Amino acid sequence: MSGAVRIGIVDSGVHAGHPHVGRIAGGIAVEDNGFSGDFVDRLGHGTAVAALIHFLAPQAELLAVRIFDRRLATGIDRVIRAMDWCLENDVQIINLSLGTTNPEHRAPFLAAADRVRSAGAVLVSAFEMNGTRMLPGSLPGVIGVAADADCPREEFRVTEREGKRVFCASPFPREIPGVPREQNLQGVSFAVAHISAHLARCRSEDNAALYCEDRLARRQSASV
Repeated sequence: MSGAVRIGIVDSGVHAGHPHVGRIAGGIAVEDNGFSGDFVDRLGHGTAVAALIHFLAPQAELLAVRIFDRRLATGIDRVIRAMDWCLENDVQIINLSLGTTNPEHRAPFLAAADRVRSAGAVLVSAFEMNGTRMLPGSLPGVIGVAADADCPREEFRVTEREGKRVFCASPFPREIPGVPREQNLQGVSFAVAHISAHLARCRSEDNAALYCEDRLARRQSASV
């Protein structure tokens, strides 16, 4: 596989005119009854995620996949359709920072994760939030991420929890001049974005198969 790595940011959309996000390669909004081209971010969360990924992996192509509108809540159907849209549009890394503890969602997420692997793509999602295991990030075959406030932006750490490899990264977004860190957004969403960016760089720099979780783990604490 050649060319820029395509990352699908499944979130609240992206404000394409924001100076920190660079060029957005395309996007979609997942609606109740289909799709639309309105991927404009009305919350700011997806834009902050995109800005961080662009900062760490500027050569990656970013696609905005909006599943949130006025609040950070959505349904499982929209999430699954967003993931499938990513696969249909040659997305290689699906950045999914959300998570759920609802056990009824395990089966559809397992099936979707299988489709992602079969397509040669990767799904990156939160392994836990505030110590609680999350779906789909805790599932087999999904790259699970945890927040580590002590981890520098240029690094990531790898640990094992309950037999699963977990990548740990900073929970902070790209710095905004004049805005104290504690007043900005923060959370595991941005740890997920860190790992998606590291995966994109790993693939681009090694010029190897995209599914490089093992390779990325060997590059633990590699400098960006």
